[in-house]
Amino acid sequence: MRERHAFRDARRAEEFQAFAAGAAGRLLHAATLLTAEAPGDNPRARHLLTLALAHTYARWDGLRGEDPYDRARQYLATRFAHEARHRYGAPGRARPHPAGALARLTPLERLVLVLRLYEGVAEEQTAALLGLTGERVHTLCERATTTVLRPPREPAPAVEREPAPGAAAS
Repeated sequence: MRERHAFRDARRAEEFQAFAAGAAGRLLHAATLLTAEAPGDNPRARHLLTLALAHTYARWDGLRGEDPYDRARQYLATRFAHEARHRYGAPGRARPHPAGALARLTPLERLVLVLRLYEGVAEEQTAALLGLTGERVHTLCERATTTVLRPPREPAPAVEREPAPGAAAS
């Protein structure tokens, strides 16, 4: 009996390690996009990844045919939304310190954009996962895409003119 449990636990660990080796990079990239951190300096994204993988491992035996990547991505997204609500009050309100192209977006806009465009999650699935209507997800994705593709223009830098030749220097 003990041998059977030990074998099952070893097989479970091997299966999870294979999954994590294949999925961790993509999940970390998604988490980095969500947190709008720089790829080389992303402690919040790494924390989200660790939580998502730990959650997936804890539920590994209960997946029963479900896609473990989908479950890990769902946990990553819902955890990010929860942390954004906790940190900023509401996921659509505050903006983090600028770090990249997605930093101009609200946390909710980033979440929708990453799920829809980077992860390829259908609009209806995104809406169900986040507890939003399909129309709201569509609007958020459109606004986020527009913001990323057409950033607002910054004012031109002031140009200092040199004094004209022959002008008296004071």
